[in-house]
Amino acid sequence: MTSHARYAAPAEVPAPATPSRSAERWLARLAFLLAGTATALVLIVGVLVGVLLLAVAAGGMAVGLAGAWWFLTHRGLWRWFAGALTVLAPLAVAVLLAGNRQIRVVVALALLWTGTLAAGRRALAASSTVAGPVEYERPPPRHPFLIMNPRSGGGKVERFGLDERARSLGAEVVLLGGPEETDVADLARQAVGDGADLLGVAGGDGTQARVAAVAAQLGVPFLVISAGTRNHFALDLGLDRDDPATCLDALRDGVEIRVDLGRVGDRTFVNNASFGAYAAVVQSEAYRDDKIGTALGMLPDLLVGHRGPRLRLRAGGTVRTAPQAVLVSNNPYGSDDIAGLGRRPRLDGGVLGVLAVRVRGAVDAAGLVRGRRWASQSLTALTATEAVVDADVPSLPVGIDGEAVMLPTPVHCTIQPAALRVRVPRDRPGVPPPRPELDWVRLRRLALSTGHR
Repeated sequence: MTSHARYAAPAEVPAPATPSRSAERWLARLAFLLAGTATALVLIVGVLVGVLLLAVAAGGMAVGLAGAWWFLTHRGLWRWFAGALTVLAPLAVAVLLAGNRQIRVVVALALLWTGTLAAGRRALAASSTVAGPVEYERPPPRHPFLIMNPRSGGGKVERFGLDERARSLGAEVVLLGGPEETDVADLARQAVGDGADLLGVAGGDGTQARVAAVAAQLGVPFLVISAGTRNHFALDLGLDRDDPATCLDALRDGVEIRVDLGRVGDRTFVNNASFGAYAAVVQSEAYRDDKIGTALGMLPDLLVGHRGPRLRLRAGGTVRTAPQAVLVSNNPYGSDDIAGLGRRPRLDGGVLGVLAVRVRGAVDAAGLVRGRRWASQSLTALTATEAVVDADVPSLPVGIDGEAVMLPTPVHCTIQPAALRVRVPRDRPGVPPPRPELDWVRLRRLALSTGHR
């Protein structure tokens, strides 16, 4: 059967109007005007109020950031002292400025810089759009087979009536449950052997990954139903996470797209594989019952390097020794996301995203808070088709799509381009365009352009 492909329009929610070339130039000029005004305001305040006041205010904010670092890296009385310092230092700065009648200046400065960033990003947005994935017209499945976990997402399967709706659309549904754990991969293979021509999952990303691996191996399309807690994979596919029942529309009116899959050791991942600090926290037996308490209890040893294996990362010709955390993702996250907790603009780029973090003190921590551009000494961000994480131990804890496993070292991560056929509803929210990084060189060229070729 001949397939017909078409390029989808860039998926945007909602689709913003693209500024004209003339509007882009004026927005760029506005960004520089606001930035100049903010700079002038700082200089004027420095002359009228005095450099000492500004220095004290900057020092207070630095103390607050240092307090946050101490809070994460200490226990007991020191932790609570640092927590109090983190809260009180910015308040003291606010009181100092208010006492010298400078609150209005601070507010004006914040508004000017907010306007600068908004105008600059809007001016650069037109050249930062990402084309949507190629959509393939395929007939609806005849024998869809769906695996649903009633416990995922706090009971979304029952709350949205997913099993009844799926059966009304002709799908065979298996509900997970009972005292014995079900091997969903074996269940999916058996279903395809019995004639299923589509596999789908309503559950967490870990379950999605295991069934997706079977679908890719056997060459059948895969359906994602956003019934998990976080649904990162569904989010980056442009599906509706608020109403998972809409994902089932793909069974009657859907299209297929091709996406990549990540591979770590002998396991498949749809989102990411994490090593070091985060993986160690996830590996803890207490994590599921007390996530925040477990993380706070383990972070001091993990961040200051007193506990855990010594990692070594090799990816794309780059080597990093002793990072505290490594995140390898199925395609890179957005340029302003240093933790891999946000969105990926696309899932069909054919590359891994690699983030490695080494924080050596409060200055590095402050740089990470301010973003990638400020974290060059503590953050490595790159793309590669293969990443290898080695350590001074025979096996490593690895968080694979949020599930903890142990893998022998060295751990090899690879990308499988266009490995998975995903069936999605024709009418879906889509993926908004990524927020462009504020590039002052490009912005200056745009502001100085005349519009003549």
